[in-house]
Amino acid sequence: MKDFTPFLISWNITKRCNLKCMHCYLDAAELSSPKGELSTQEAFSLIDEISKTAPNAMLILTGGEPLLRDDVFDIAKYASSKGLMVVLGTNGTMIDARIACQIKESNIKGIGISIDSIKPESHDDFRGIQGAWQKTLSGIDVLKKHKIDFQLQVTVTKNNYNEIPFLIEYSIKSGARAVNVFFLVCTGRGQEMTDITPKQYEDMLKYLANAQKEYEDKIMVRARCAPHFLRVVQEINPDSEIMKGATSGCLAGTHYFRITPEGDVTPCPYMPTSAGNVRKQRLSEIWDNADIFKTLRNPVYKGNCKDCEFNDVCGGCRARAYAEKGDVMEGDSWCEYESGSGVRGQGSRVRKKDTEIFWTDEAKERLDKVPVFLRAMVKKGVEGYAKRKGLKEITPDIMMEMRKRVKRKQDIET
Repeated sequence: MKDFTPFLISWNITKRCNLKCMHCYLDAAELSSPKGELSTQEAFSLIDEISKTAPNAMLILTGGEPLLRDDVFDIAKYASSKGLMVVLGTNGTMIDARIACQIKESNIKGIGISIDSIKPESHDDFRGIQGAWQKTLSGIDVLKKHKIDFQLQVTVTKNNYNEIPFLIEYSIKSGARAVNVFFLVCTGRGQEMTDITPKQYEDMLKYLANAQKEYEDKIMVRARCAPHFLRVVQEINPDSEIMKGATSGCLAGTHYFRITPEGDVTPCPYMPTSAGNVRKQRLSEIWDNADIFKTLRNPVYKGNCKDCEFNDVCGGCRARAYAEKGDVMEGDSWCEYESGSGVRGQGSRVRKKDTEIFWTDEAKERLDKVPVFLRAMVKKGVEGYAKRKGLKEITPDIMMEMRKRVKRKQDIET
């Protein structure tokens, strides 16, 4: 039986925001009312349920702008006390010395800062407020001064497509631990935006695959909301292994879910389909029994995803399929891969559904030492690695071999 324990949770704790970003899936705004948001006590009760349903998971507190909630640090501190790894997703404009001290006191482990351009005027136009760029940079400087780990978040659009290499270079110079490159699904306020083309998407994934290798000693370059990334990496270098942290398939509904300010549970921020509401149902009941989660865990793909040899490690973007066609199982319009064409002659051995992988007792013991919130991801990665090598048994040596290949010792504690 497959393990569907969630290890990543995104919680929009507020819809309020001090910016007016063009691509906001939540359609957040400064004038949004806090009415309807989960109260502090409701938040604590939800955290109790999260700690039982997803012990030791990574909990992303985001918005809107989460720092607009007066109790954000109370929520973070309580979640940390329950064993959850708490990170904060913010636009960075409100971070000052006082906020930095509160971040450290509440045991928040890291900060994700959104940035859209290396050009101040372009960033400000995209964020809808003049001066946003400078405030964000000031926030980054404060984090560096207080020795708080941060990473930069970039969403690829037609406007900043050619800036991504420069944004990665800037991320290195800024001292960020990672740069996460997200790909837009046109929902919320972003419905009115013109997306990049499928070819641009494919070309960008190829660039990021090469950038991962080029910058691996300086910064982690990650592709997010890009389930096709594993295929692209192997197309460029069949002997390469995707670094942990890069997207290999969509986690929505299998190891990841989102909570809205009002308590609705959805598979991901870009997929508004509600699986239930925590004010009406227990979180464990929603996670275990919601129809949308069952569908995503037992996919019956359609369109170009149906017979693709990569649909077990990729599966396409279910949010994009839903946004464009109203069906989470439909094909992904962004994928240009022709099923059956193979990847430099390797496609035939990437996926063998009838190959059962066995774990030795020693390997299982080693896997059990991996933090719970990473275990499912690591297990999937190791089994995929074994299948691609034509192996039927996983030993500690195989795990160590993969670990060395991906060079990710700082994130996988064994």
